[in-house]
Amino acid sequence: MYLSECCDVRYEEEKNVVFVKWKKFCCMEDYRKPLEYALEIIEKYECDYVADTRDGFENIPEDTAWVADYFMPKAASLGCECIYFIIDEDNSLKEELEGQAADSEDVIAFKYIYDLAEVEKR
Repeated sequence: MYLSECCDVRYEEEKNVVFVKWKKFCCMEDYRKPLEYALEIIEKYECDYVADTRDGFENIPEDTAWVADYFMPKAASLGCECIYFIIDEDNSLKEELEGQAADSEDVIAFKYIYDLAEVEKR
């Protein structure tokens, strides 16, 4: 488990996913360290990735590029088949999330859900 002021990361065995709960804005290393830890979990369990974005934020351009150029391809190469975004009813991060999906849709699948319970275990 990874716990920080900005983000918590844990493995959810029941769903076979790495669950990333964003708590507040962060960037650069504060943003990338939790995702690096998530990659370690993906490698260990060959699981999918779930990001709870309901308390999230828009990324800075450098982090958005890092996600597209590094995180998404690496996650896919380690066995992640789907990125789930838990969104709020208003989908307040719609443009940010759709941008991340568009940048990487040729590498990995994306789904938008409202709760972790909606994830189907593979």
